[in-house]
Amino acid sequence: MAEVLVLAEHADGEVKKVTVELITLARRFGEPAVVWAGPGAEAGQARCAEFGAARVYVASDAALDDIVVTPVTELLAQLVREKSPALVLIAGTGQGKEIAGRLAVKIDSGVLTDAVDLVPGDDGPVAEQSVFGGATVVHSRVRRGTPIVAVRPNAISPEPSSGDAELVAVELDSSPSGARILERVVAERGERPDLTEASIVVSGGRGTGGAEGFGLIEQLADALGAAVGASRAVTDAGWYPHQFQVGQTGKTVSPQLYMAIGISGAIQHRAGMQTSKTIVAVNKDPEAPIFELADYGVVGDLFKVVPQLQEEIGKRKQLLFRTSRRPD
Repeated sequence: MAEVLVLAEHADGEVKKVTVELITLARRFGEPAVVWAGPGAEAGQARCAEFGAARVYVASDAALDDIVVTPVTELLAQLVREKSPALVLIAGTGQGKEIAGRLAVKIDSGVLTDAVDLVPGDDGPVAEQSVFGGATVVHSRVRRGTPIVAVRPNAISPEPSSGDAELVAVELDSSPSGARILERVVAERGERPDLTEASIVVSGGRGTGGAEGFGLIEQLADALGAAVGASRAVTDAGWYPHQFQVGQTGKTVSPQLYMAIGISGAIQHRAGMQTSKTIVAVNKDPEAPIFELADYGVVGDLFKVVPQLQEEIGKRKQLLFRTSRRPD
């Protein structure tokens, strides 16, 4: 069975969700082999094995940590030449798509980006891509070389399947060059879950009226243990940081529950959240496009609806607390 190379996304030894999504996808086409650039592979080995990785190629050369993009591209090109994989899967992040493009040039192969699904075809893997803000779905395949596909995060549901995940050390054949990282600054992180990996996301839109009104979104998210998202209108207006934007030009999310509060549901926003399992919308405009996508909708003023919702959540929490403390 041919190998399928999966470039791991990780931080401090913690495997990111998109990596296990790609490993799950790789199993459709062959034997998943994770490519791990940098330190921490031992910590991530078990997680990769849990989703069916047969082996983990580990390269710990200092250049992989110190130089941007080019060493990882060279590592993948080297493994493609040595292992002749059936396919290379990369996360469709900003950095992932740059690596995919550079790799395609290095190995003279075709590349597809922003894939939301990938299925076997008579002439090789066929990618499904959502384009024009999700208005059109196209199917594409690579016609030359080893297919390289950048898959959108949260597009594939991870499915566990045990594997050996044997660690295999790899050394770079050459010393790569490129832009060097001179300093790292650790971003402050609150107690809320990461937006792209959260099971519940509460997003606010223009209807919140401003930064002060957006505070209601944060309060509701905290009551649910959820991540906070925002529409482009909110981030462009400076009411909330851009890294929390959900949509075509922001983050793509696919939680179990997505709450769109005061968001009209323009196609650009829907492109970033339409694969959510359950969608709840609150908007005072009964004709808002978001209701076409929502599983549950509330037509009303968010400044009245959200406090009532928070109150009800509080009551349910108190009831659960009292029930859990009741003696047997």
